[in-house]
Amino acid sequence: MGGIARIAWAVALLTFAAGCASEGESLERLRREGVIRIGYAVEAPYAFLSVQGRVTGEAPEVARIVAQRLGIGRIEWRQAEFSRLIEELDEGRVDMVAAGMFITRERAARVLFSDPTFHVRQALLVLRGNPLDLHSYGQAAAKGARLAVLGGSVEERLIRSLYQAQNLLTVVPDALTGMVAVESGQADGLALSSPTVRWMAKEDQLGHTEMAEPFEQEPGVVDRLGFGAFVFRKDAAALCAACNAELARFLGSPEHRELVAKFGFTELELPAGMRAGQILER
Repeated sequence: MGGIARIAWAVALLTFAAGCASEGESLERLRREGVIRIGYAVEAPYAFLSVQGRVTGEAPEVARIVAQRLGIGRIEWRQAEFSRLIEELDEGRVDMVAAGMFITRERAARVLFSDPTFHVRQALLVLRGNPLDLHSYGQAAAKGARLAVLGGSVEERLIRSLYQAQNLLTVVPDALTGMVAVESGQADGLALSSPTVRWMAKEDQLGHTEMAEPFEQEPGVVDRLGFGAFVFRKDAAALCAACNAELARFLGSPEHRELVAKFGFTELELPAGMRAGQILER
């Protein structure tokens, strides 16, 4: 190896070592300062504010357990629009995101995902009695049903791939707006994840609507979509790894099952020991 090559190799090694050190320092800094900034967006039951003003939901409550076990005593919650959460992370305003964000290849190009904390299934909110007899997204597309979808959601992307007539889709900002669209006749159904519908039912928010049952998952989709996780910057690998170590001990435990059951998550929504890398390879 020539002199120039040896110098280049040494510089590369030093750069790599410095990067690893800075990652470790980031985690140690959070422990030393005793506070971590966590971004979230209001979307029940994944993350929302209780009537007392407490940040709660599946993602924040699991994040609290993880932060405590990492030795970080305080959380500063930073609310943002869901579509802005990754930007908040990139710009250094938060250290992680706990908002039930689904793992996708597009997002993984920009951020690090923890191992998943849940795996939700597709669902559809329809008028009571399910007048169009809708039992899958594919069937809704075949029948030309008008569907409401949450802007930026995985369900929106999936349904757009099934529908040739995009004018049959209405983008709504949240589940309650979508429910109103169904009740008023502007849409025949609202595409949601199953815990969201269960949460709305628990909170007596369904009005004149119900979950379409039984409901068939699109072939192959349930195996690669609907895995939600915490999100970190690319330079926070040590923090992500430490989080994963705590999640491995907590997820699926009686304490975890009892915690998430309050938010409409059942045995069917547990991630079954999946790793983020496995999901991205599918």
